[in-house]
Amino acid sequence: MHKPLRIAAITAACALTGAAVYGAGAATAGQSTANSTHEPYNIGLLVKDIDTYYGTTADADGVYQASAYSPYAKDLARIDSAARKYIDQAARKAHHRGEKPAVVFDIDDTLLLSLDYEKRYNYTYNSATWAAYVNKADRPGVFGSAELVRYAQQKGVEVFYNSGLSEAQRTAAVENLKKTGADVNLDAGHMFLKDAANPPSYLSACATPGTWTCTTVQYKSGTRKHIEKDLGYEIVANFGDQYSDLDGGYADRTYKIPNPTYFVS
Repeated sequence: MHKPLRIAAITAACALTGAAVYGAGAATAGQSTANSTHEPYNIGLLVKDIDTYYGTTADADGVYQASAYSPYAKDLARIDSAARKYIDQAARKAHHRGEKPAVVFDIDDTLLLSLDYEKRYNYTYNSATWAAYVNKADRPGVFGSAELVRYAQQKGVEVFYNSGLSEAQRTAAVENLKKTGADVNLDAGHMFLKDAANPPSYLSACATPGTWTCTTVQYKSGTRKHIEKDLGYEIVANFGDQYSDLDGGYADRTYKIPNPTYFVS
C-alpha cells in the first residue's frame, strides 16, 4: 500500500471519535489537520497516547502487539457488534428484494494490523521496508475482523476486498489473511489490488497501462462502482481505516475502523 502521508496529528481521542458508523458528507468528521497556526500536539506525548490506546506491548519475540483489553479493542468490539446487526438486517432485505448483497473490506489496518511496523519505524513510511514487512505475511489480524468476514459470508453476503496493496503483494496478502482466519473469497475476482502496469478498464479515467494517476478515493470508489454496476452486487457495507477508503459512494453504509498511526488522502 502506498502511504503518501503519515502524520502524527491524529490523537487517540480522534481515533475514538472516528470509530463509528461513517455517513455521507462526514469525510473530515474524525480527522485533525496539520495546517495549524498554534503549536502542534507534542509528538512524544502523542506516541504515548497511541501506545495507551492500543495497549501496545512487545511479545516474547519482540513483536509489538495491541492488547485485547485496550480502548482500541473495545472500540472495535462496538463497531463489530453494530456491523453484525446491520449486516443481518441488510442481508435479509436484499435477499427479499432479489438483490445480491456484498460487503467490501480494506486490508491494511482494517483486517491486518501493522502496529509493529509503525512502532519499529517510528511512524514513518519507506517503500522498501514496507514491502519487506508485507511480504513476511505474519501480521496479526485486527481484533474481530476475520470473524466479521466469516459472519458476512454465513449470512449469504458476498465478501470483496478493496486494498491499496499492489498486485505484486497479492500472494503475501492471501497467505496472511488465511493465517488470521479470514479465508473467504481470496481469489482475484474478489480481491482487488492496485495494478499500475495493467489497470482495469473501469479505472480508465485515471489509469492506463504504465500510467497511474488515480487518487485513493478514485481507485476505491471506482472499484466499488465496478462491483455494483458491472458485477451486479449491492454493497451494503464498506469497511476501512481511512476516510479515503470510504469516500466516493457505492456503499449503503460505511464503517470507519480506528487508526491513529497514519493518514492516507
